[in-house]
Amino acid sequence: MKIYHNQLSSTLQQGIKPVWLIFGDEPWQKNNSLMQIKQQAKTQGFSEIIRYLVDDKFDWQQLIDEYNALSLFSHQRLIEVEFSTNKIGDKGNKALLTLSEQLHQDVILILHGSKLDNAATNRKWFKNLSKQGCYLPLYELEGRNLQQWLHQQIKQLSLTLDPQIIPLLLTLFSGNILALEQELQKLAIIFAKQPVTLQQAESLIISQAKFNPFQLIDALLLGDLKKVVRILDQQQQQGVNVGQLIWFIHKEISQLIAMQEGLAQGKNQASLFKEYRIWDKRKPMYQHALTHISANALNIALARLADTDLLSKSSSDFNSYILLADVCISLYFPKELQTFSLNYEFD
Repeated sequence: MKIYHNQLSSTLQQGIKPVWLIFGDEPWQKNNSLMQIKQQAKTQGFSEIIRYLVDDKFDWQQLIDEYNALSLFSHQRLIEVEFSTNKIGDKGNKALLTLSEQLHQDVILILHGSKLDNAATNRKWFKNLSKQGCYLPLYELEGRNLQQWLHQQIKQLSLTLDPQIIPLLLTLFSGNILALEQELQKLAIIFAKQPVTLQQAESLIISQAKFNPFQLIDALLLGDLKKVVRILDQQQQQGVNVGQLIWFIHKEISQLIAMQEGLAQGKNQASLFKEYRIWDKRKPMYQHALTHISANALNIALARLADTDLLSKSSSDFNSYILLADVCISLYFPKELQTFSLNYEFD
């Protein structure tokens, strides 16, 4: 059975399943899903928890033996298996297929890890386990789903917020649900059930939203330049080394140049995505970038990035984050920025 995170609570009320498959890259939903399942399991007597971490040296027979063993402490056990890699090989596939044929109600099996590709979800072991239990694919909360989640959390915490605080929170914490949840909890503790004004919220929310270079690249590929500038501003406030950001942006521009050259040579996007190992979730981002960023813009941006790198290392008179914003914008507006020197102090 396939369900989504917002269906988990009602599903658990119908009874605990013998196996749960939780895969995706959104950390808040994963942590919350594990917590809900374990709490429900505990109320039904599953007090003993055994944990395993799957890597390329994992002994799958150990997992099978543990599942079938008689416990000295409790006949009802919960076995949690975290995948550090989804490439589990033939031994892993065979072991999980064996387990799928041995499921019973005295042991709850939880498997969790990063997003599974289509090949993994089409494996016989996965189909068998998901048929007998629940599969929770976890996706990033965005747009309307994020707003619904936010209003639900506000209600649960009995918060009374000025309506203007909602778009502020959505803007600052987009892409980081864990930080947003912490901020709401902080507001609930400080104000209890008292109304919170926009001014009060702004005074407490001091750049708590945490972005990372990967989110910067995602926004850049999608052409969301406002978000790019916002992330760069937050990276500066967090004290992120500008050299690290230069490395990330240089790597991405260089790859886009190579992909553009591949297209010019007659290769199709599908083969390029396979060659450069672009995940399914990221393919729309690269499709947008390859469609909207010209080869000329890539070369201009790469040259301006080299100038930014030089200025960041040789002078303290320039704000390197502003220069990086210029580089990112030049990918989409090369003609407008090409005539302006990055060495703005002396123009």
